[in-house]
Amino acid sequence: MRRREFISLLGVAAAAWPLAAGGQQPMMPVIGYLHSGSPSSFAHLVAAFRQGLSGGGYVEGQNVAIEFRWAEGRYDQLPALAADLVGHRVALIVTGGGDPPPLAAKSATTTIPIVFTSSSDPVKLGLVASLNRPGSNVTGFWTYTSQLGPKRFGVMRLLFPASTLIAVLVNPNNPNAHIDMPDLQNAARTVGQSISFVTASTETEIDAVFTTLSERRVSALLVNTDPYFLARRDQFVSLAARYSVPTVYPWREAVAAGGLMSYGASLADAYHQVGIYAGRILKGAKPADLPVIQPAIFELVINLKTAKALSLELPPKLLALADEVIE
Repeated sequence: MRRREFISLLGVAAAAWPLAAGGQQPMMPVIGYLHSGSPSSFAHLVAAFRQGLSGGGYVEGQNVAIEFRWAEGRYDQLPALAADLVGHRVALIVTGGGDPPPLAAKSATTTIPIVFTSSSDPVKLGLVASLNRPGSNVTGFWTYTSQLGPKRFGVMRLLFPASTLIAVLVNPNNPNAHIDMPDLQNAARTVGQSISFVTASTETEIDAVFTTLSERRVSALLVNTDPYFLARRDQFVSLAARYSVPTVYPWREAVAAGGLMSYGASLADAYHQVGIYAGRILKGAKPADLPVIQPAIFELVINLKTAKALSLELPPKLLALADEVIE
């Protein structure tokens, strides 16, 4: 090659170097997603989260990545999973599945932004300083699920008189059990209702609970909020039908699967709002400046087909209160 041609080619290559360097794509931000449940049971809520995220211009695989960590109902695994996400230097951590995941995430980092869904009061849990000004790296959506236990108890009372025995199921491994039980005891004591607490944290123990309810001739069951119980909703519906136990749940999903009644906020809306907040934080918003979101609507859902199968006559007052009736 002649000297003049070599110099000419070198000049073209040198001119292209800055363009190539400037054309490099920035690294895609990574969201760490920490959940106490399993992907199969909560797929519809992950979809709601993705929809909220896309509303802010972020689409998984295009301009954002998501690292999922699922505890599969084993709450004791959450601290290690949270620490693993911190070690991956994620841009923020989103938590779902009740109170244990955000508590684990908050213990793992004071700098990475955290957006939670919480069933209990996030101020009392120590997640935020206040609802309007969280004041740290943590904010999210408070579903009020735990606080609505007395309300669900009141709905159940419309079906059963004070002389009957009502059972309340709690998961002893969930911190909210110790918070919710006194509130339910007070609600029952106020109206002279007899209640009995039963506990379960595994599939086998849930089976055993229904055997116990049948032996004790319990009139109805109130399921306390717990993500593992939500994941086992099909098991609950099947057992409630087999043992003819009218059951009230915190989530619409259980009634859609064949449960009798539910009262609470929309979980899909909560996860959608969390996705919106995640998008805002990726664009530079600070969690400390984003107020904790609270639900505006609580829905009473009744499955008439299930009521008929249980030979229940639903009072007109109860039906009039229903926001949705599944036939």
